[in-house]
Amino acid sequence: MTMSVQERNSGSGGKEDESEDESEILEESPCGRWQKRKEQVSQGSVPGIETASLAMDTEEGVEVVWNEVLFSDRKVFNALEDKIKAMFENLMQVEHPNIVKFHKYWLDMRENQARVIFITEYMSSGSLKQFLKKTKKNHKTMNVKAWKRWCTQILSALSYLHSCDPPIIHGNLTCDTIFIQHNGLIKIGSVWHRLFVNVFPEASVHGRVRHHRDEQRNLHFFSPEYGSAEDDYAIDIFSFGICALEMAVLEIQANGDSVVSKEAITSAGQSLEDPLMREFTQSCVRHEAKMRPTAHDLLFHRVLFEVHSLKLLAAHCFINNQYLLPENCVEEKTKSFDPNGIMAEIEHSGRPGVQLKYSHVSPLELDKFLEDVKNGIYPLMNFASARPHPVPRALSLSQEPMETVKTPTPEPQEMETRRVVQMHCNLESNEEGTRTHLSLFLKMDDKLHRQLSCDLLPTDSSKDLASELVHYAFISEEDCEKLARFLEDELSKHRGGAPGSSGAMFPMH
Repeated sequence: MTMSVQERNSGSGGKEDESEDESEILEESPCGRWQKRKEQVSQGSVPGIETASLAMDTEEGVEVVWNEVLFSDRKVFNALEDKIKAMFENLMQVEHPNIVKFHKYWLDMRENQARVIFITEYMSSGSLKQFLKKTKKNHKTMNVKAWKRWCTQILSALSYLHSCDPPIIHGNLTCDTIFIQHNGLIKIGSVWHRLFVNVFPEASVHGRVRHHRDEQRNLHFFSPEYGSAEDDYAIDIFSFGICALEMAVLEIQANGDSVVSKEAITSAGQSLEDPLMREFTQSCVRHEAKMRPTAHDLLFHRVLFEVHSLKLLAAHCFINNQYLLPENCVEEKTKSFDPNGIMAEIEHSGRPGVQLKYSHVSPLELDKFLEDVKNGIYPLMNFASARPHPVPRALSLSQEPMETVKTPTPEPQEMETRRVVQMHCNLESNEEGTRTHLSLFLKMDDKLHRQLSCDLLPTDSSKDLASELVHYAFISEEDCEKLARFLEDELSKHRGGAPGSSGAMFPMH
C-alpha cells in the first residue's frame, strides 16, 4: 500500500481554520483505536483503493493511513468475501523493518454496498522520488555511502519477499513506492500490488482501477517480460536496477519524451564513474530475465559487500536478545565504567601499542547506533544465509484461481539437536478475541536463548505448532511432545480466563 505525502498547508489566518477542518474526526474504527480525519493523502496506484485519509492511532499516538475499498455491488462482494478476508489476514503476518507496515482491517457492510477499510503505516517524510528531486534542485550529488546503504536496505526487503515460501513478487517497485525517513531508514510500499490486482476485479470496485504501469513516466521501471505468464522475481530485480540508477544520477533524463527510452537508461549507466556501480546496475537491467542476479546475490556484489564490523554484529546480537536485559541497561552499564579504563589494547612489536578507553565511546552515539540497527538501517543480510520465510500461499498467487492452488509440503532445512532446558511463554489476545499473540522464549542446553513469536487463531492446535517448530529446526524432535503439552496447558488457561495477557515458565528436566 503506497502512501505518498501530500504537502501540508502552512501559514496563518484562514489556513488555521483549514487545518482545523482537516483534523476533524470523520469516523472511528469499531474498536475506537483508529480515528479517520478529513485530510487525504495521495495513494499511489494500488488497484481498487477509493480513498486514503490520514488517521490517528490513539493507542500509539502516531498518524497512520486509513484506506478504503468500496464495492458498489454487494453481490459481487459476497462472492469474493472469503478471498478478501484471507488476503487481509495474511497481510498482517508479514513483517520486515524495510517494508511499510500493514496494521489492521475490518468490513463495513451496508444494504446495497460493502466497504473494506484497512490501516497502514504513514510515511511522513515522503518518497524517494521526492527526495531525489529536492537533492537535484539544490545542485547536490548523491553520497556513495548513502547510496550503498539504501541499496542494501531495499535488497534486504526484496530478499525477504523472494525467500518466502512460496516467493512473493512485489511487481510495482519504483522510486514513488520507496520511502525514506529522516533517519535514513528506507521502506518499500505497495508490496501487495499484485495481490490487489488478482483479488479486486475491475468491475467489482467503485471507481476506476488504474494500473501503475499505465503511467507513462514510470514505464521504464518495468522489465520487458512484465505481465507475461513467465515473469517472476526477476521483474523486481529489473525495477530495483532502475531505482539504483536513479538514486546514483538523481534522475534519468527523458529528453522531452513522455517515456524514458532504453538509450537514456544506457547513457545514465555509462555516466557512472565507479566501474563497480556501473557493473552492478547493468547486471540488474539485462534484457534476459534469467541473466539477472537474485536479491541475495546482489547483497554479495563487490560494490555492496563488506565484512561486518564486530560492533555491528554485537549490536544485532544485543537487539535480538534485548528481552533478556533490563531496560536502560546500556545507559546504566556505561555509567559504572571508569572513563580512563582500558577496554581493549592492540600490541605491536617494535612500536607502541594502541589503547582504547571507555571515554572514547559516547553513550549517546552508542544509543543512536543501537536504535538505527533496531529500526533496520543496518541489516545483517550478507553475513549468514537466511532461513526461508514460510508464508501462506495466498500471498503470492498469480492469475490462477485461489481454489486450484495447493501448497506443497516444504522440505526441512536442517535438524535441531540441542535440547530445550527451559520454556517461557506470554499470551495476549486482541480486543475481539479472534487472535492470540504468542511469544515463546526457549533456553537451550548450550545456554543460548531463542525467541519466537506468532499469531494464533482459535482453530490452531498446540500439537501442529510444535510439529512446525520441529520441521523448521527451531526445536529438536525429542522436545516436540513436551512443548505441545506446555502450550496446550497455557492456551487452555488463557482462553478460559479473562481477555488480556498471561505468561508462564516451565523448566524441562
